[in-house]
Amino acid sequence: MADAQKAEKIPLKLRLKAWWEGYDVNDMKNRLKSDDSADDVGNADATSTESSDEPKAVPAPEAAVSESKERLSGNLAVLPWDETRMEISQLVWGEGYCGPGGPDHIKTMSKLLAMTPEMSAAVVGAGLGGPCRVMAEEFGVWITGYEESPELAKKGMSISTMAGLGKKAEISSYDPNSEEPFNRRFDRAFSKEALYTVKEKGNLLTKMFEKLKDDALFLISDYTLSGPEVLEDDNVQKWLKQEINRPYPVTAEMMTAMLEKAGFMLRVNEDISDLYIDLIAKSWSNADKIAATLATDNGENCPEIGVLMKEASFWSLRAKLLKEKKIHVWRFLAYKPAES
Repeated sequence: MADAQKAEKIPLKLRLKAWWEGYDVNDMKNRLKSDDSADDVGNADATSTESSDEPKAVPAPEAAVSESKERLSGNLAVLPWDETRMEISQLVWGEGYCGPGGPDHIKTMSKLLAMTPEMSAAVVGAGLGGPCRVMAEEFGVWITGYEESPELAKKGMSISTMAGLGKKAEISSYDPNSEEPFNRRFDRAFSKEALYTVKEKGNLLTKMFEKLKDDALFLISDYTLSGPEVLEDDNVQKWLKQEINRPYPVTAEMMTAMLEKAGFMLRVNEDISDLYIDLIAKSWSNADKIAATLATDNGENCPEIGVLMKEASFWSLRAKLLKEKKIHVWRFLAYKPAES
């Protein structure tokens, strides 16, 4: 009985790090049944208190690592965008964000668009509206945000309204496959990791080209494949299956061809994966503190911690694929030339 109770008392910090590193928590419980192994885990807990920008690995039986990573696929269930996940996402990424890149990143990226207060801009993949509000406040531009998730769009618009930016940074849900996905003309456009879930990318890019004014700029950051062959990789398949909206990723070369076919000229065409790896690591470096706060407020078995750990496994896998260069984050700056 004492051993069973002991096995259950895995420190929350170690449990979170286990999820992040891809180990199975049950393997840790089994290991804690051994006094020697318990000592090892205790030493790991002491080591984990050292300052670091990235989560440290959690010791696990070498023979069980491969099995545990296979079983982890059962933990990669699709997470709905409910209130709990939106709350957890903002604790990790910052208020108004549900993925990498906070206000400073958006300001730096948006400078490529050379916006002025007289302009209007579309933001595709608006999420919870953080990028929209930063662009509206920093550059004075009028933003229309388009978000595929109705839940994110509704919450994002609510945040914009509470911030007094209901008209300046409007956010609504849209269907990228509809006949008219965009309801007005724009001087600028920004798509933030939103096109990889669109099946008919060429059609959407053509629709955007038609809605942009002459001399307009279209900034895109998106997930791309290193090559079609990586679709056969087990971890790539796990990543694709855990997305709410089914992904249809393509290579950077294929995206370039579609942009040019739509009529755009490319001014920037570059791999920014290393930047995103750093953004992910920086945001998740405080996950243990977030978990500790949630446990203090709601108890270690609260649903919020479960969502946090599933979110950690989601981003751990994505970061792994980026580091292995199986997928990339690519940046394009497309230009719509004036008609001659």
